[in-house]
Amino acid sequence: MKICDVGEISLIRRFSKKIRLDKTVVKGSGDDTAVIKWTPDKYLLYTCDMLVEGAHFRLAKARPFQIGWKALGRNISDIAAMGGIPRYAVVSMGIDPESPVSIADGVVNGILALAKKFKVNIVGGDLSRSKKLIIDISLIGEVEKKNLTLRSGAKIGDLVFVTGTIGASQKGKHLNFTPRLDEARALVKKFKINSMIDVSDGLLLDLWRILDASKVGARIYEKLVPISKNAGSFKKAISEGEDFELLFTMTPKEALKAAKMKLKTPASLIGQIIDGENGLRLAQKDGVERLMEAKGFLHF
Repeated sequence: MKICDVGEISLIRRFSKKIRLDKTVVKGSGDDTAVIKWTPDKYLLYTCDMLVEGAHFRLAKARPFQIGWKALGRNISDIAAMGGIPRYAVVSMGIDPESPVSIADGVVNGILALAKKFKVNIVGGDLSRSKKLIIDISLIGEVEKKNLTLRSGAKIGDLVFVTGTIGASQKGKHLNFTPRLDEARALVKKFKINSMIDVSDGLLLDLWRILDASKVGARIYEKLVPISKNAGSFKKAISEGEDFELLFTMTPKEALKAAKMKLKTPASLIGQIIDGENGLRLAQKDGVERLMEAKGFLHF
C-alpha cells in the first residue's frame, strides 16, 4: 500500500491514533493549532506550516518576497482561526547552495515584513541544503480562554459566514493575502463565535472539517457565496483552496448583533448548520439542492 492510496486525511488520522498526550494539552491534532494549558486566563497556541517549491509555489511565478510572506501568513491565519494572537516564530529553510543569495534574502525580507505588521518575534531557526526551496515555520501564539474558538463548536441552527471573497488563489491571491487576524480578534472579543477555521484547502473541504468535528451538517446557498471576479467558475472557487479567509458559525441572535459592526474585511452569510444526517448540501441558483462531496486541495 502506498501513501497515495491512503490519502492525506486518512494518513493524519493514522498518525493521530498513535499519539498519546498528557493533561497539559487541551487540543492536539484536528484543529488549526494545538491548544496548551498556560496561565490561569490564557491558552498557548502552537502551529507549524511547511511551504515546498513545486507544491505551494513556483519560483518562476513567485517573487522570493511573496514566498516568505506566504510562509508566515499561513501560520498567522491558523492562529487567527483560533481567535488568538501570534507571538513567536522559528523559521527553518532548505535551499540549494547554488541558488543566488538574493532568493534567500527575498524570502527572509517577506517573512520579516509580515512579522513586523503583526508584531511577531522571529526568535530562531535552521538552515539546510536542499534541491528544492523549503520554508518551515513554527509559530506560538496565545488566546484568552474565553475567546478560544475551535472547529468543534458548531450547533444546529447556527448561521455560516465567510470573510472576503472565494476563488482567487489561482490568480495570485495565495501569494498576496493578508491574514484575517484583525477580523478574527474583533469577532471573538465582541461576539460568541461557535466554530471557526481558515479557508486554506477550499471552502467545501474546510466547511466539512467543521461539520466533521462538530457532528453536524450544513446547507450553503450558491447565490450567497461571495465568489471573486477572478475565479474560474463557482465549482472551482469552492474547492481550489488557499483563499485564507475565515469561515465561522454563530447563532442567529449573535449574527444580528454582529451585523451592526463593520469588519475590515466584510463577512457574508452563506448558509446554516443543520442535522448531521443531512450532510453537506448545496442549494443551487436553479432551486435544486444536492449533496456535496468534501472536495478541496489535498497533497495526496
